[in-house]
Amino acid sequence: KKNGISAVMSLPITEEASVHVGPNIRGVLLGLVEIYQRQERREDAIECLNRLRRMEPEDVVIKLSLAEVLMESKSGDKDINKKVIKLAEGVENETEVHAALLLYKAKALRNLKLFVAARDVLTKAMRRKKDRSTELLHALRYERAFIYGDLGQQKRSRNELEKIYSEAPDYEDVAIKLGLK
Repeated sequence: KKNGISAVMSLPITEEASVHVGPNIRGVLLGLVEIYQRQERREDAIECLNRLRRMEPEDVVIKLSLAEVLMESKSGDKDINKKVIKLAEGVENETEVHAALLLYKAKALRNLKLFVAARDVLTKAMRRKKDRSTELLHALRYERAFIYGDLGQQKRSRNELEKIYSEAPDYEDVAIKLGLK
């Protein structure tokens, strides 16, 4: 700072979204969270994120990171799913990070068997494609395919999977689900 140099690095927060962080407490703690996740030290990651939330309670990057860690650790737990939904409360589809948080909200709603609500959240998240990574758009579409299946709409589910396959044939298990492998 003394020499007028501003260092910023890109940090992958989830498989679908990366953010730019600087050499400050926020950047260091977010980096530490990613390290803890790779080491499968989820409780330590959650502790760092809770510290960040106390400092910046409305930061959507922190909310996204916390949602991901919570869903990785205990996505079958009703209270965890409710917490993820609460983290995404009031979030609009403004940026890629917002859309990624909406993806986790939809997953939590699906886990609670609130399929129509989950579909609506994903449809909202997919309305904007500009400035969204291909990986995020595929993840949104993939989740929506499952939700259509849960709603008994097999044709729509298959259509979503076919769209993914046409763009990324090796994405997840899409080829298997389409009976191509």
